[in-house]
Amino acid sequence: MLKRKNVSYSARDRKRMKIGFLYAVPWLIGFIIFKGYPFLSSLYYSFTDMNLQNSSYWYTLDNYREIFTDPQMLKAIGITFKYAFMTVPLKLIAALFIAYILCFPIKGVNLFRTAYYIPSVLGGSIAVSVLWKALFQKQGVINNLLMVFGIEGPSWLGDPDYALFLICLLHVWQFGSSMIIFLAALKGVPKDLYEAASIDGAGKWKQFFKITIPMISPVIFYNLVTQLCAAFQEFNSAYVITNGGPNGATTLISLLIYNNAFQKFDMGMASAQAWVLFIIVGGLSLVAFMSQKRWVYYSDEEGGR
Repeated sequence: MLKRKNVSYSARDRKRMKIGFLYAVPWLIGFIIFKGYPFLSSLYYSFTDMNLQNSSYWYTLDNYREIFTDPQMLKAIGITFKYAFMTVPLKLIAALFIAYILCFPIKGVNLFRTAYYIPSVLGGSIAVSVLWKALFQKQGVINNLLMVFGIEGPSWLGDPDYALFLICLLHVWQFGSSMIIFLAALKGVPKDLYEAASIDGAGKWKQFFKITIPMISPVIFYNLVTQLCAAFQEFNSAYVITNGGPNGATTLISLLIYNNAFQKFDMGMASAQAWVLFIIVGGLSLVAFMSQKRWVYYSDEEGGR
């Protein structure tokens, strides 16, 4: 049985730790005020019928009962799942494909890397969403270009079959951050593995699936979890481009929470919906972490399969 070692700190070490703690105090205060308190208070309010227009409220479980019986909420959950399961795989595939291409000695490769990364710098900004809306309006740039070839473009944002797909396309286009992470991982794959595989007669595709994918699987797992969490929290594009329409076809859970909180002022219901979203994201993340034992390869023995 291992015994705990008695660690003694000198006066200088204790002074440094106190100074380090003092430097961390402003962050701790900010975290408690702007993160910890809202997090816990939302849980408290989720069990009430709190309304910003009425200072009094009752304790109730009706919010959670209504969530799982309200057709609007169930539809929003389904749309959010559909959005996430469309966006995340396409985004990761696009990011990995471009990162793999940019590993080759191409002339001007740094320029291409910068160009592919720029959309991610813009992120989920309002300006990009406004630009995307202008491109795909009925009389927008895309339809005007189609008219040049004699094609009458559809009402992209007014058709439920196209609206959600366009929002997904916007975020697939912004794959730069995942691409940079994949690029760093691809650069770290040992070259001697490819040389040995080439000697054994393995082609490029076989090397990719038998060597590259297993070696970068921890990075694939990291990008999967982070992008999955981001997808379920998406708000800006659905709000700016379609405002949840047409006919609720792009009403994501986050947008429904916003509508309840700041349009209907029903903070109790909004808090309950936010916690349901938190549980969904936490559950999917837990499933991802449990599944990594089957497909994520770690080179060290302690973290390996």
